[in-house]
Amino acid sequence: MRFIQYLKVKRYFLALYVLLMLFVSAIMLVNPNQQHVLSNIVYTNVSCGFFTALYLIIGFFYKNAYYRELQSLLERDAELHTASLPEPQNEEQKLHLRLIEQWNNAHNQQLQKLQDEKRDHQEYILSWIHEVKLPIAASRLLIENSMDKTVDFLVDKLEDEIDKIDQNVEQALYYSRIDSFSKDYFIADVSLSSILKASVKKYAKLFINKRIRFTMNEIPLQSVHSDSKWLAFIVDQLMANALKYTGEGGEISVRYEEDNKERRLIIRDTGIGIKSEDIQRVFEKGFTGSNGRLYSKSTGIGLYLAKLLACKLGHDLSIRSVDGEFTEACIHFPRMSNYLHI
Repeated sequence: MRFIQYLKVKRYFLALYVLLMLFVSAIMLVNPNQQHVLSNIVYTNVSCGFFTALYLIIGFFYKNAYYRELQSLLERDAELHTASLPEPQNEEQKLHLRLIEQWNNAHNQQLQKLQDEKRDHQEYILSWIHEVKLPIAASRLLIENSMDKTVDFLVDKLEDEIDKIDQNVEQALYYSRIDSFSKDYFIADVSLSSILKASVKKYAKLFINKRIRFTMNEIPLQSVHSDSKWLAFIVDQLMANALKYTGEGGEISVRYEEDNKERRLIIRDTGIGIKSEDIQRVFEKGFTGSNGRLYSKSTGIGLYLAKLLACKLGHDLSIRSVDGEFTEACIHFPRMSNYLHI
């Protein structure tokens, strides 16, 4: 920091000093005793000017050390940390330092969040690629070993593999659009019965191949307030999970319940269930659980997306299960009075 710059910082102090000295000089001029007025004015101004200059010079060297440290930090190429900042010399500098520390902490938290999201995204992409490669590899094997197979058999098997690819691509599409959800939904009256029938029809082949019984209690004609596209995706994810973890000859059932607070759509399967230590983590991003790792390779993103979308739509999603017996996935639809209360 140059001395002229320091004087610019002190310009208000200097202006006050000049005004005070002019005032004192004016008082001395109007003094009835005019014998030594001129010499008194000169003596007073010189003395006060000397002490003021001394104050400014000492203050300059005192503060200049602080500014030099700041300047040297700015000129370094190394990464800056708040711990490397010079010690504050007054309360104003202390407040500035606290403000910088708060900004730095907020920046670090935001940076950590972005790094975590990037890492999660990369992990999901890697697992998704492996998931997609499996049906592609299976399709190639079918083609390579098609000599003794009938056309109908090959078409049927290739259709199964294409369906798997389609499901993975659809999941990736919804995953990529989750950040722009607010621009891509429309709440309206949605028929649960229609969405369920479409989902069962979509997975009809899996039901037949695994000989899984499907039962559905009568669902009232009244609709729920939701977005048909996103709600269909949630139901598809729950249905796909139920089919994935239900063995041959099992059963998947759907029932509808309601009370004064909410409507509930419950999808129950007689599959492998979920271990008690995993039940609280099934909605975590990337969590597959011990059963998911043992019985089926999974990206651990399906239930996470379903839960996130349900909450964004104003619904909720819960899981109840007994390991080795059953799993119940429940979509909760609060009534309109509860929406307004929230």
